[in-house]
Amino acid sequence: MSEHKKEMYLDHAATTYMDSRVLEKMMPYFSDIFANPSSFHTPGMRAKEAVIEAREAIAKILNVRVDEIIFTSGGTESDNIAVIGVPRGNKEKKHVITSSIEHHAVLEPLLFLQKRGEIELTILKVDREGKVSVDDVASALRPETVLVSIMYANNEIGTIQPIADIGREILKYRKNNASIYPYFHTDACQAAGCLDLDVEKLHVDLLTLNGSKLYGPKGIAVLYVRRGVKIEPLVRGGGQEKNIRSGTENVSGIIGLSYALQLAQEEKDIENTRLIALRDTLVEGLLKIPKSRLNGHPVDRLPNSVNVSFLDIEGEAAVLYLDAEGIYASTGSACASLSLDPSHVILATGLSYEAAHGSMRFTLGKRTTRQDIERVIEVMPGIVEKLRHMSPVNLDMKYFG
Repeated sequence: MSEHKKEMYLDHAATTYMDSRVLEKMMPYFSDIFANPSSFHTPGMRAKEAVIEAREAIAKILNVRVDEIIFTSGGTESDNIAVIGVPRGNKEKKHVITSSIEHHAVLEPLLFLQKRGEIELTILKVDREGKVSVDDVASALRPETVLVSIMYANNEIGTIQPIADIGREILKYRKNNASIYPYFHTDACQAAGCLDLDVEKLHVDLLTLNGSKLYGPKGIAVLYVRRGVKIEPLVRGGGQEKNIRSGTENVSGIIGLSYALQLAQEEKDIENTRLIALRDTLVEGLLKIPKSRLNGHPVDRLPNSVNVSFLDIEGEAAVLYLDAEGIYASTGSACASLSLDPSHVILATGLSYEAAHGSMRFTLGKRTTRQDIERVIEVMPGIVEKLRHMSPVNLDMKYFG
C-alpha cells in the first residue's frame, strides 16, 4: 500500500473500534473500582453499585425490568443460552422455528440439538431479498413449538426482519391457544446500534445484543430474558445473573457496554441519516460495474450495510486486492472466515453457488467519510476487471437467479 493512501475500515459488521468516550468511562474499573461485585466489603459494594447502574440504564433502553437483564461473555453465549436453554428448560415442548439466514451462533446450537434428538427443527426459507415471511412463521407454529428465533437484522446482507409483526402473530397464537408458548427470541447484535430496542414494541421474550458491534468492549453482551421464561443455564457455579449465567461479572465490560449502548441510541438518528446517504452512494457506484447485484433488501436494510455480488470473481481475492489499497472489507461473516464455502446467507436468497463466491460486504461506521466511499468506487472497477481477466469463467447473468 502506498504511504499516502488513507486506511479505510469498512468491516464494522465484524467488529467496531472502541469509542474513546466509552474507554474513558471504563478506565476506573480496571484498577480503582476492581473488586468482585459479589463481595460484601466496601470495594465490592462500589463495584456492585456500578453494575446496578449499568443494568438500570440498559433496562431503560429496552423498556424492561432490571432483573430481566443478564450479562454474558458475548453475543454467541447469549444466543446459545437462549436457543439451548429454553428448549432444555421446557422439555414438554420440542419444536423450534428459526430461519435459514441466522447467525451461526443460533443455527449451529439448534442443529446440534436436532442431531441429538432434543428438538424438532423447522428452518424457514427467505425471499430473494433475505426477508422472512410473517405468514411462514405463523404457518409453522404448532402446539409443541417452544421457541421461535429470528434475527432482527442480518449481519451479512443487512436485511431488517419484520420482528414486531412476527411477535404479534406469536401473541395472537398464544391467546388463541391459551398458552404461554412459544417464546420469541431475536438476535439484535447488528441492530442494537441503529434500530429501536423497545421489547414491548418488538413483542420478544428474549433478545441478544453485544458490545463489539456498538463501539464498546469485546467479550461482553446482554441477554434479555422476560420474567417467567423458563431457561436452563449452560454455565453453573456461584449463581450470579439470576443463576442463568454464573461467574464473576466483567465489571469494566458491563460499564462499557452500557455506556456504548446509551451513546448509540442517543446518536442513532443523526448517524443513520449520514450513513444511509453514504451507503446509497456506494451501492449506486458499485452497481455500475457490469454483472453485479445488490444482496439484501434495497430499503429495509441496515443504514451501514452494503453487500454486492460480482460474477466471474472470487470475493476473497477482491478482499486481498482491496487490502493492498488500504481498504478493509470482507466477503461475509467474520465468524465463518475459516471456511472457503460461499455464505449460507447469500445462498439462502437463491443466488447460485458461483455468484455467491463473488460477494463482497462493505459495512460503514463512524469514521467513514464521503471521500472513503468515492475511493472504493474509484478502485473497485479496476479490481473486478483484473480478476475477471484472470478468471477461467464467464458466466451469464442468469446465475444471479
